[in-house]
Amino acid sequence: MVVQPGREDDIPKIVKYANSNSLDFLTVNRGHSLSGFNGNFTGIQISMDLLRRITINDSGKTAWFQGGTYDQQVIDELFERGYVTRLGGGHGRYQGRYGMISDNLVTLNVVLANGTAITVSERSDPDLLWAMKGAGHNFGIVTSFELNIYPKLVDTWYYKNYVWTQDKLETIFEEVNKFHNNGTEPVDMAYEVGAYTMDYNVSETEAVIWWSFAYSGSQDDAQKYLIPFDNIEAVSVDDGNVPYPQIPGLTGSGLDDFVCGSGYQHMNAQVGTFVWNVTTQRQIYDLFNQKIREQPALNRSSINMEGYSTAGVKAVDAKTSGFPWRDAYNHLGFLTITYPPDSSLDEFALEWRAQTRDLWNQGQPGRLPTTYVNYAWGDEPIESVYGYEPWRLEKLRSLKSQYDPHGRFNYYNPITPA
Repeated sequence: MVVQPGREDDIPKIVKYANSNSLDFLTVNRGHSLSGFNGNFTGIQISMDLLRRITINDSGKTAWFQGGTYDQQVIDELFERGYVTRLGGGHGRYQGRYGMISDNLVTLNVVLANGTAITVSERSDPDLLWAMKGAGHNFGIVTSFELNIYPKLVDTWYYKNYVWTQDKLETIFEEVNKFHNNGTEPVDMAYEVGAYTMDYNVSETEAVIWWSFAYSGSQDDAQKYLIPFDNIEAVSVDDGNVPYPQIPGLTGSGLDDFVCGSGYQHMNAQVGTFVWNVTTQRQIYDLFNQKIREQPALNRSSINMEGYSTAGVKAVDAKTSGFPWRDAYNHLGFLTITYPPDSSLDEFALEWRAQTRDLWNQGQPGRLPTTYVNYAWGDEPIESVYGYEPWRLEKLRSLKSQYDPHGRFNYYNPITPA
């Protein structure tokens, strides 16, 4: 059953109805969830599609967003009015300047598991606000929220996309590691992402290596950072200066990209790394080709390597939010196995995801695995998602037992008892 609330105050009524009729409920906004938990859900789906109002406060420093707003909508509307911010996951293209997206939350209107509507802020509920900044899906439904916004500093961003063949792999990762320089990459070189993906115009048997850079500013200012990559012979190069709202679609994270698309089965694995282990990256590439040869129906899959400017993230004290990994990685490795729903392929896909994750972790001997919660599948150790510090999990578990004692919000990477 799908219910679309037309007003924020409809949501407490829906939750109370579900509770009184012993029905589970799950809130959905555009369906961009990578967790394996969601496949087990039956009950009331609360669709936030009708709650998309954005209101900029008179100060011009914050704005209110209803719970159904989504990243591209926010980018478009704010940019037109001279501002920027970002929704979506915790990481984002502006994190080098302004920190994690959750660092910019000011106030949240939240419906708790019992249907009570409350306002969460530093003044009213500092501990719950702390938890919502990194684990909020465990505690309530956010019907609207106040978020910091910022004046746009430039009118256009520069992007550059390369396509390379596999013989360049070692050189590419050596240069990417130099570029990041252990987390000291330039703030304005805000985002770069690579992928192993099939491009049958280039090869029918070997994945290409696609890589994209996004710079907040002009081509002239960006070019000095890209010279090492220009020196690697490419199959093709695509670039341009465009308004910021066009950047997601041009750099692999638009609404129509497979990772964000609907109608497909997605099996995912993810790790954090300080540097790319070049030997491991070759092993993962070879495994990718092997798996596509064995099951061509999985040819929409990709291995993704994400990097962001990290200065703004590391500038925030890790103790001030429920997000545990400010100093724990510089890159995210992410496998998404994508195919039309077919249960006969599920076991094969699950084995592939486990093999890939194991290779990434084995390539970092002596380092505890870390998982970015928005990319977690659900079978990872809870410490790898919410932190290895005992005090952090104790605090999250205590708040979970207080605000959601019956586990009503346990369908997305839940905080489980000790």
